[in-house]
Amino acid sequence: MRKIIHVDLDTCMGCHTCELECATAHSKSKDLLTAIQENPLPQHRIRVESVKGINILWQCRHCEDAPCETICPTNAIGRANPESPVVVDDNKCLSCKMCIQVGCPFGVLKEDNADGVVTKCDFCIENLEEGAEPACASGCPTKALKLVSLDELPEDKQEEVGKEIPTVVYKKVSLP
Repeated sequence: MRKIIHVDLDTCMGCHTCELECATAHSKSKDLLTAIQENPLPQHRIRVESVKGINILWQCRHCEDAPCETICPTNAIGRANPESPVVVDDNKCLSCKMCIQVGCPFGVLKEDNADGVVTKCDFCIENLEEGAEPACASGCPTKALKLVSLDELPEDKQEEVGKEIPTVVYKKVSLP
């Protein structure tokens, strides 16, 4: 997939509204006031962290050759076609967590507290199918988040953002 959720670092204020919008979009009711009463509570699939004064959005990068897809023993992680986001099929996921332990170099997959399956950003695939933006982007009060094609993002902007964001080192988890 040649799209990403681009974050305007000058506009993002770290309010976490994107997390709330994400959780609501993935709730049973799709309504905030009802969702906060659901059991289990809906979970966000992205997160915002402030690192050295920079607000960083941690979300799935929907890699072209997704390591999580490659390592999944049940093919629960995949995409419908090359232009689709990488998604998890809850019915196929065995909760083995191989994708969490060794599959994702960005550390953005997590276990769903409700049933143990793995969850991750799916770009709100229902919204995409209707021609709308993911919930995190459409709900951002400062419009700091946008779903953009990598072809739309100028190379100089990519380099500028890369220099501003601190390097994060991930430790590989060894299997028993």
